[in-house]
Amino acid sequence: MPVQHLNPETLHSNPVFTQAILVPSGARTLLIGGQNAVDRHGHLVGKGDVVAQSTQALGNLKAVLDAAGATLEDLVKVTVVIDQHADLRAAFGAWMNFWGARGNPPTVTVLRVAGLANPDYLIEIEAQAVLA
Repeated sequence: MPVQHLNPETLHSNPVFTQAILVPSGARTLLIGGQNAVDRHGHLVGKGDVVAQSTQALGNLKAVLDAAGATLEDLVKVTVVIDQHADLRAAFGAWMNFWGARGNPPTVTVLRVAGLANPDYLIEIEAQAVLA
């Protein structure tokens, strides 16, 4: 049984997130820890710039997917944790650019927080993917 994307007609429809996803029993699940704007050398990318940090965090997320042999289309859940003072629209714009015009987007949850692990971090993105 394949993954099923559910968007009831009675709920808002958006091309970059799905309302619910049904995962079949026994599916291989990849849990991706929170990715932030740190590059491969441990340096922060985009201090004070939520778009640059979002882009780096999403690039890190893609690197994990690649390492697991997964694709963006395998994502079923994305959680965005963003500093309460950061521009959510700009960060979500980076997600929209990242996802593009693909069909069947993952579910997306956004949480605003007082701060992240490092005071210079503006965003952290974690995800779950289901591999065939």
